[in-house]
Amino acid sequence: MEFENITIVGLGTMGHGIAQTIALAGGNVRAFDSDNAHIDQLHKRISDNLSVMMEAEAIAEVSVSEVLDRITCFESQAAALDQADFVIEAIAENLHVKQEFFASCEACVAPEVVMASNTSSFPVTAISQGLQYPSRVINTHWFNPPHVIPVVEVIPGTKTNLDTIERTTKFLKELGKHPVRIHQELPGFVLNRLQVALFREMLDLVGRGVISAEDLDIAVRGSLGLRWAAVGPMRVGDFGGWDILTKVYEVLASEIRSDIQLPDVLVRMQAEGKLGLKTGQGFFEFPEDDQQRVIADKDRKFMAWAKVLRESYEV
Repeated sequence: MEFENITIVGLGTMGHGIAQTIALAGGNVRAFDSDNAHIDQLHKRISDNLSVMMEAEAIAEVSVSEVLDRITCFESQAAALDQADFVIEAIAENLHVKQEFFASCEACVAPEVVMASNTSSFPVTAISQGLQYPSRVINTHWFNPPHVIPVVEVIPGTKTNLDTIERTTKFLKELGKHPVRIHQELPGFVLNRLQVALFREMLDLVGRGVISAEDLDIAVRGSLGLRWAAVGPMRVGDFGGWDILTKVYEVLASEIRSDIQLPDVLVRMQAEGKLGLKTGQGFFEFPEDDQQRVIADKDRKFMAWAKVLRESYEV
C-alpha cells in the first residue's frame, strides 16, 4: 500500500469504521482514543460490522481475527503516532481542539508524514495554521458509516502540496474508496452544502404540511434518489435537457425557500427533544429495544446500494 502504518486518533462514530476499512484492505492500523470505552469496544464493533457485511455479501468472506490483528490500540497518543506514515484525525468537531492535535502530532512524526483530518466543517487551512509543514496536511472527509459509503471528499488547504494530494488519493483508492477532489475550500465542502440545501426545502415542505415525512421519503427514494444513485444528478440534467430545466428553474427559483432561518418544524422538534434515533423520536419513532435492529437494517440497505454502485463504477 501507499502507506505502511496508518495512525487513527479518535475511534468513535467515524474512527472505528475508518480503522476497519484500512485493516480490511490490508493496512496496519495504530489506534488511540482518549476515551477508554472507545478502545475497549473497538474490536467488538468492528467484528460485528464485518459479520453484518459478510452476511449482506457486501464484502467477500474474510478472517475476522486476521483483520483485527492488523489493528493495535495504544495507551497514549504519542505511542500510536510513533512509526506512522499517514495520520487520520477523527476527534471532536472543534477547531481549537483539532489545531492543538495537529500541533502535537507534528512534533511526533517525521516531516514527510501525511496528516489528514476528517473534519466535516472546518477548512484544513485553518486547522493547519501555525504548523511548520502545512503542505502535508489535507482533509479526507468520510461519510457515515465510513466502512460502507464509497465516496470520500478530498479537500486540500491553500498550502497543501500536489504530492500530498496525489498520495492521499492513491491511498483511498487502494482502500476501495472513490475519492472526489474538491478544488476550493468552501464551508460544508460540496456534499454537505447539497444536503443542507435539500433539507431546507424538505423541512419547509413537511413543516407546512405539504407532504408528510413518510411520503417525502417514499417520493425521494422512488424518484430523485433512484435516478441520482443510478447515473448522478448532472447526467439526469443532461438526459432531461437543460432547456427544459432552465424553464423549470425560472418558474421555481423564487418559490423555493432561500432564507437563513431554521425551519419552524426543526425549531419545534429541538425544543421538544425530538432529535431522531439518539432520543428515540424524530419524524419517526425508534423504541430503544428496537434501535439496534433499525441500525443494522439501515446499514444493510446502504451496503446493497454501495455494492450496486461499486459494480457500476467498474463497468
